[in-house]
Amino acid sequence: MSENARLTDFEDDDGPEDEMVAAYRHDAHKLNGEPHEYAPETFAGVPVNQTVPLGADGDASALSRPSGQPEQTVDTHENHYRLSLLTGESRYDPEEFTRADVESAVRQLLTKDDAETIHRAWLGSEVVSAFNESVYYPYTSLKYHTLLVAALLDNYRAGHEFRDLALVVDPAEEIVAHRTVYAGDEFALRIAPTGDRDGRPFARLGSRPWRSWASTWQRLTAHPVDADGDEWERALDANLRRIWSWSTALQYIEDFQNWGGRP
Repeated sequence: MSENARLTDFEDDDGPEDEMVAAYRHDAHKLNGEPHEYAPETFAGVPVNQTVPLGADGDASALSRPSGQPEQTVDTHENHYRLSLLTGESRYDPEEFTRADVESAVRQLLTKDDAETIHRAWLGSEVVSAFNESVYYPYTSLKYHTLLVAALLDNYRAGHEFRDLALVVDPAEEIVAHRTVYAGDEFALRIAPTGDRDGRPFARLGSRPWRSWASTWQRLTAHPVDADGDEWERALDANLRRIWSWSTALQYIEDFQNWGGRP
């Protein structure tokens, strides 16, 4: 798909919108390479690019990107195709993902009206991993930014504040609707109140949202990756202790797994 390509339109009969569904659709314009101010309000007959309530989008952005006026950090990269922190190369491969693949995946992600189904689709999507959440920060991940937005929104809607929340390590097979932000072969990660962790390993997120992944990972009461294990696990753990952006770190775990590591 070329840098300036746009996704084709589709007919769709999905039902009404709600806040959680809107959270998964709020950055649809990035999948099209559109700036937000010029992005259409609908895609395939459903509302997209809407404002996420309760400040969840801004807080999720703060977890992955610095505040202030953004500046381009990679001079040769000016589009929404993510650069892999693992390889340094663009995650978008036209031989692996054709235009039809991207269009089909985006349609599945954006046009369903059941929020839990959409959540699972985002967790399992490889195509959406090809996009970053900001052209200024090309190693960030639109996939994991969106999952973080949904997790924060779900917690805020339940009456929890950011300072109440923690990163919780769950078994791989346990997916909690909207709150699971990573699901791998060996473990899952979710954002939940500290009192809702069932004795699982956890680390508090802190008093305010900021790029705190490395310190949060280091403060986990037990780690799902063995720092004293084989070379793959040691390498993964060591790098997760150095990455500060949340969406970048979560995407790094996925990339590492696909590359041949064992997260």
